[in-house]
Amino acid sequence: MPSQPLIQIISKTSIKPATKSELPDLKLSVSDLPMLSCHYIQKGNLFARPPIPTPDLLQQLKGGLSNVLTHFPPLAGRLITDPNGYVYIASNDSGVEFVHANAVHLTINDLIFPIHVPETVNALFTFDRTVSYDGHFNPILGVQVTELNDGVFIGFSVNHAVVDGTSLWNFVNSFAEICNGAKFVSKRPCFVRDSVLISPARLKVPAGGPKVTFDEHTPLTERIFSFSREAILKLKERVNSKKRINYYRDGEITVTEIIDDLLRNNVVSKTGPEPEISSFQSLCALLWRAVTRARKFPTTKLTTFRTAVNCRHRLNPELETFYFGNAIQSIPTYASTGDVLSRDIKWCAEQLNKNVLSHDNTMVCRFIKNWEADPRCFPLGNFDGAMLTMGSSPRFPMYDNDFGWGKPVAVRSGRANKFDGKISAFPGREGGGSVDLEVVLSPETMAGVESDPEFMEYVLGGS
Repeated sequence: MPSQPLIQIISKTSIKPATKSELPDLKLSVSDLPMLSCHYIQKGNLFARPPIPTPDLLQQLKGGLSNVLTHFPPLAGRLITDPNGYVYIASNDSGVEFVHANAVHLTINDLIFPIHVPETVNALFTFDRTVSYDGHFNPILGVQVTELNDGVFIGFSVNHAVVDGTSLWNFVNSFAEICNGAKFVSKRPCFVRDSVLISPARLKVPAGGPKVTFDEHTPLTERIFSFSREAILKLKERVNSKKRINYYRDGEITVTEIIDDLLRNNVVSKTGPEPEISSFQSLCALLWRAVTRARKFPTTKLTTFRTAVNCRHRLNPELETFYFGNAIQSIPTYASTGDVLSRDIKWCAEQLNKNVLSHDNTMVCRFIKNWEADPRCFPLGNFDGAMLTMGSSPRFPMYDNDFGWGKPVAVRSGRANKFDGKISAFPGREGGGSVDLEVVLSPETMAGVESDPEFMEYVLGGS
């Protein structure tokens, strides 16, 4: 007897904006174009079952989607490439895909209680493993509403060459606002294309379009590690402490580290106060050390920790807060396995902190010039086995989505852009500075992280 499918697709509908778009074509920027080889972003919210019948729920969501698209017309458009090879978003009202799915044999607990994220979650999103270049002939946005036994999941799949996390969550927040009775969106997106991000450089696309730069079929294990506000403050205090503990390496005093310690504690004069390490950088350093330990590399192996940064406020002049599109750059921080593990967590956090602080307008423009000299798609993946890539942000308003029946109980993501070493940061549901890290690793590395005492000391539940 055949097994029951995890998800049953009930219907697919095209939703168009309530009013015709008058927005001109938007040229893809130097931050958009590299994402053409990435999967559609897949993020979504899990809700307790709304107290309204399913037909009314669907009608509310479809109507709200049509109305909010009038404020976000690019999402109802398609990508086009002109005869000169430049790629644009045509806000041509072609529509977005709306999927109604059924999984009433699944409960909220089935999705959020397992220690490792179940494979089932991937079925809650449309456009599975769709590459963003395919937005030339696929909808730019897909919304899937999946009924559960005691809840509903709303999954968003959106072209990564069209939006980054800031733009995506502003859209989702606005969608919820409209569904909850608002007549207008409170945070209007900005579609102006007059910054240094708009370039004459052209990306040469291979025949058939670009492909993702990582193996989509490598076995992976995914877990969401939760950190309470109290645990993060404790970690931050430890990282920012003036006390240094790693004076010894292989049984000998390390003179360089003693000098570093003296400088940090103002025993030797230096210019300016020592910058405070943020909570998030402290958390990144904790994870960097745990994963590096678990991977068991020789001390000479170079490791990389990549962090995506928002460039809107780093440019001069600044972009609007709700500039629509990608305005991100990926900052790599390098350190040998020996340094990551023999120096203390403060040192690791300082390396991350220095790179983020130095990424000002000059550095953003340098990244742009480097890309213009060699236009290419973003090389996403773990190419030497020693990389970590941090995406998303605990600052994104992922829980500020009340469609009229209460806020979400959880945030989850689909299969998109996941590989060994891909990390996504979410705000914790309890708020107040709590953080969830969605960690994707090889099964062997995950097992090592889960048994790492330093790391698990700060994890909610500790196991």
